[in-house]
Amino acid sequence: MEKLKSSRIIYGIISFVLLLVVQIFLGKAGHLFANMIPYQGIDPYNAFAGISIHHTVQMIFALVIIVMLNKLLKIDFYFQLGDVKKGINYLVLFTAVFAVISIVLHILMYVNNQLPNYAFPLDRRNIIRTLGFQLFLSGPSEEVVFRALPITILIYAFGKSIPIKGNITLEVILASVLFSFAHANWSLRPFVLEADYFQMFYAFVLGTIQGIVYQKSKSILYPILMHSFSNVLMIGMGYLFTTF
Repeated sequence: MEKLKSSRIIYGIISFVLLLVVQIFLGKAGHLFANMIPYQGIDPYNAFAGISIHHTVQMIFALVIIVMLNKLLKIDFYFQLGDVKKGINYLVLFTAVFAVISIVLHILMYVNNQLPNYAFPLDRRNIIRTLGFQLFLSGPSEEVVFRALPITILIYAFGKSIPIKGNITLEVILASVLFSFAHANWSLRPFVLEADYFQMFYAFVLGTIQGIVYQKSKSILYPILMHSFSNVLMIGMGYLFTTF
């Protein structure tokens, strides 16, 4: 890893903490708006409406922040097609590998009687709308908040991209750490940490892969599609094997 000036290290640490605060704010804002909207009539089991509102709100706020920073700091958040050939190659390879992993994982879960339990009926409406959320909102919202925003700001704070090994950079790792934090329930006063450590590790690994693709393709589009497709595959396989 390249050496950094002490001032740049300080800027990086401050930026990391501020990004954590911003992401907490975005999450809380999403929950606040979701709680204000009476959606129970269309979603009595809270299967898709609440989380759809939450993700829409946090994405809108994040986009506002990105537009402001783009104008103020003149930095590129890669809202463009980028390197199409690289992006598509990464997307196809990732989706194919993830599909195989999802099938194998759910076969093992089925054999060991460990398939997921759902807090809502697996009827046509709930299946279509939950998968619709995963396809159209989970990727765009989370990749804007947890990939485009932190990676770009951290590069600006450090003054450059900091390679660690191969295609892995420090800013991608730090963004993945923030993404993992988002998958834990925690508070400072009183201090409480409730986390599924496998889920946090899973988020870190996928976040790192998607961060690498974001930087290599110079586009947020391909990580968005990777994120959405992987969620649809994983959750869709759960539905398929549970109703099999």
